[in-house]
Amino acid sequence: MAAPALAIEGISKNFGGLRVSRDISLSLPVGARHALIGPNGAGKTTLVNLISGLLQPSSGRIALDGVDITNLAPERRVGLGLARTFQISSLFPSLTVAENVGLAFEARFGLDRRLWGRVRSRPEIVEGTAALLQSLGLLELARKRVADLPYGQRRLVEIALVLALEPKTLLLDEPAAGLAVSDRGALLDLLLRLPEALTILVIEHDMSLVFRLAQRITVLVEGQVMTEGSVADIRADPRVRDVYLGTRSHG
Repeated sequence: MAAPALAIEGISKNFGGLRVSRDISLSLPVGARHALIGPNGAGKTTLVNLISGLLQPSSGRIALDGVDITNLAPERRVGLGLARTFQISSLFPSLTVAENVGLAFEARFGLDRRLWGRVRSRPEIVEGTAALLQSLGLLELARKRVADLPYGQRRLVEIALVLALEPKTLLLDEPAAGLAVSDRGALLDLLLRLPEALTILVIEHDMSLVFRLAQRITVLVEGQVMTEGSVADIRADPRVRDVYLGTRSHG
């Protein structure tokens, strides 16, 4: 039986006497579309920081495709196929969309950034960039400067940038954060275009996006798993409606 794409086993995180993650376990098969939701302060971002290596757990284990990554540096995890988007865009505004994506391809191929003027004309950079942007429906943006794009399109380009690294598992940290309602449809369309073999774990507050993208959902409350299930299970769970989908604040 194949190893899970991502396996989290009994992860806990303490900051002094404060326990922010409590014995969390989660298993994502290859190609999973899994959402992580919960009220403000539930520990969602802390868990993603633990998975990506920005934080080290106090106890527990994290494995990627069967490889223990618990103590690996973030860049080592990227090399093993783990990628993450952040709530805040990290693009180069003065460059075009194609140049931004080209830089990501350069990093993936291990090319020398000091030779960027020559590197960006290499066939694998040009062709890879065009093919990726076309597959995501973003090719028309290729020659536009990021600085000239509206915020919603910048978020889409950021996802393209991460995909240029050819990850096996993708962590999406609030991809719809700050997007106007009119831009969220474009985001969902892009996410639905992603390769079926790509494993996705998404933190998101837009429940309409979560319900349309995710196959399974884990609900965190006060640093621990309250429940996990299908979209139908989560919709029907009165505890979830009370602590998250109801009138209480969620962030």
